[in-house]
Amino acid sequence: MGRTAGPPTPCFVRSDRYVRRRVNVTVEKKTAKKSSAPRDSSVQTIERTLAILEFVSERGGATAREVSETLQYPLPTVYRLMQALVQADYLTHLQTEHRFELGFKLDQLGASLHRQVGVPAMVRSEIQILHDYAKAAAYFAIYRGTGVVLAYVVDSPRYPRLQPLRFGFHEAAHATAFGKIMLSGMSKAQLDQYLEAHGTSDLTPSTITDRAKLEEHLAEVGNRGIAWEKEEFIPGMTCAAIGVRNDAGMVVGSVAISTPSQDTGPVRDRELERRLRDTANRISRYYRTTQAPIA
Repeated sequence: MGRTAGPPTPCFVRSDRYVRRRVNVTVEKKTAKKSSAPRDSSVQTIERTLAILEFVSERGGATAREVSETLQYPLPTVYRLMQALVQADYLTHLQTEHRFELGFKLDQLGASLHRQVGVPAMVRSEIQILHDYAKAAAYFAIYRGTGVVLAYVVDSPRYPRLQPLRFGFHEAAHATAFGKIMLSGMSKAQLDQYLEAHGTSDLTPSTITDRAKLEEHLAEVGNRGIAWEKEEFIPGMTCAAIGVRNDAGMVVGSVAISTPSQDTGPVRDRELERRLRDTANRISRYYRTTQAPIA
């Protein structure tokens, strides 16, 4: 049996930081170009507070001085913001160790997020079955707001997930199979808006970063009804995805797998596609029959 995705872990793995950094660099540059005007002080305070919280999460705990030196915020400002986070129970101050760690309020937020996303038991079961029979890590993704988000993952020691891919992952849709199948279901205006906001960072030498080429590729994905991604996201790994569709035939979610590229080939690829289509059809039928919302 595979292991299912639990609540988000407090520490980012190295490869996850790499993906986030490569994905965000384009957006950061665009934001900087749009306006050189000073930001509102309240907005800056919020940004600094969140940056401190993420830093403590990534490090598994930190002193105020470590936060100050790394983020280059004034030490008095760091103390003030971290004490506010302690008062709100988002951080805990370990006074004898002179350091801060995550507070229990974050666990409540994580549990609430899982309830809001709310992947039904039937869908969880289908992703588990896909993992077992496809002998590959299996994924279920949805739209949430304007983003493409991983809502459920099943893997195992023998067939592990791609390391950055966990519950809540919402980066690099242009370079993932589950992202591509969902981008292919967007209108031209929606796609333009999404790519303008998220960019098309080059994660590997195989990543499609040219907008015209990507749009041509997505059109092909839409026509075929399946997205393949070969070493565009992680070197040495291949992924495939099929859309979950509503009554109108629109893509509202996706099921996907990932497997080492060396394990793929014509026979294996046909088997993976068959299992993906069967799983996507059953999940689509479930949502159409029950009228259950997809997040």
